Amino acid sequence: MKRILALTTLRLLVLAALLAQAATSAYAADKELLDILLRNGAITQAQYDVLIEQESIDSADILDGAAVEESVLAKIVEAEVAEQMESSSPVIASRSSSGFRLETRDGNWQTNFQLRAQMRFTTPYRSDPRQVSSFEAEDQSNFEARRLRMKVGGHGLHPWIRYYTEVDMQPSRDVDDGSASASARVIDYRIDIAKWDWLGLRLGQWKIDLNRERVDSSGRQQFVERSIANRVFTMDRQLGVQLRGHLFQETAADLRYFAGVFNGEGRGVNNTDADLLYTARLQWNFMGRDLAFRQTDVEFTEEPTGSLAIAGFSNTGSCTRWSSSGCGNLDGFASPGSAGPGQFEIKQVVQEFAFKHRGFSAQQEFHRKTINDNADGSTHVLTGGYAQAGYFLHNVLRAVPAPLEVAMRYAYVNEPNASNRIFENDRREVTVGANWFIDGHDSKVTLDFSRLTVDDALLTDEALDNRLRLQWDVQF
Repeated sequence: MKRILALTTLRLLVLAALLAQAATSAYAADKELLDILLRNGAITQAQYDVLIEQESIDSADILDGAAVEESVLAKIVEAEVAEQMESSSPVIASRSSSGFRLETRDGNWQTNFQLRAQMRFTTPYRSDPRQVSSFEAEDQSNFEARRLRMKVGGHGLHPWIRYYTEVDMQPSRDVDDGSASASARVIDYRIDIAKWDWLGLRLGQWKIDLNRERVDSSGRQQFVERSIANRVFTMDRQLGVQLRGHLFQETAADLRYFAGVFNGEGRGVNNTDADLLYTARLQWNFMGRDLAFRQTDVEFTEEPTGSLAIAGFSNTGSCTRWSSSGCGNLDGFASPGSAGPGQFEIKQVVQEFAFKHRGFSAQQEFHRKTINDNADGSTHVLTGGYAQAGYFLHNVLRAVPAPLEVAMRYAYVNEPNASNRIFENDRREVTVGANWFIDGHDSKVTLDFSRLTVDDALLTDEALDNRLRLQWDVQF
């Protein structure tokens, strides 16, 4: 390779010298040298004709730096050097929506590298208040690096063997947490074998394909954060294997399917028993066009595109909820560390709708989650969901700036009371927001305002308050 590059460099130097000489002698009617360049393909017939016509240019002007820079031959040298350098390199570097890209010329190897940051200000609540007592706590105004992520993905050996890894580099922590709470952590690592659209295999750890709101990247959201329903109903990241495919594409029966088996213990945890988590999702793209997992219609979808989906899972274990931190427990239920083996049997279903067209976007989910507590024989049914929509008003009001999107969301959760599970709590969220897209989802500023309510059936009391959040989400 070094020898090839050396020969190429020598060739370029010789060519540049010849062309530099031609740049002087051509204007002195050195037709013989121009004939050689034309025969060797270094210049085109049109360029040859132009140089011959420039015979009358004074030689003093030719030697002037500005004249040489603008000459046709100088441009030939520049183009030839660029072409030779590019053709001699085995790797192509570029910028894509997935970040900085390196790719071999045969297309069999590709690596994408991207950094992402969410810089956020919140007041007076950093997270969603879930109990009446949360509203009575001290107000908190907080600056936070909510997510600092490094992503590396691409394909190897063949374009259909894909890989992806994501690292959360510095999670925030509270003042009484140890430094380990802010340590970097690998949250995604997966390999896709996707030679055929109709059948693919995914192995590793990732956000399981249960519901759109959770699978949608936090960098592709319509609001600063997901709805209050997310904490209760997400399955989040799991370790396992999944079959997936896309059938009947671009027809009225356009379908995506997902079916998988996982540990059920959350991110980065080995299974503690023989029970596994089983999940399935069926998505109908009812207009014959696939709808990607990303919110808002900043791409301005020309053709109406929508999907309907149903999904569900079942699991027996010690978890009653999951998050990017792993296995956890819902309020009022035993923590994973104190729960007995297989204490909780969980079954959950979700219905989902999403739609985009010419700057308008909408999506909705309804969840129903049943938890059987084998420790006391009790059964608890949790319901919840959300509906949201956004629009770029510039489409109808030209005075409104084109990068501005306005949006609104309603969400609710009905769940057992944390103190006494016989009673139920109702939580509601009404959020209005605005996005300013500087460079699509890769750089956007989001402002949202929420009205949050908790109706505590045990205390026969209702608490409500407002929350304001401002965030810049940027990817490099």
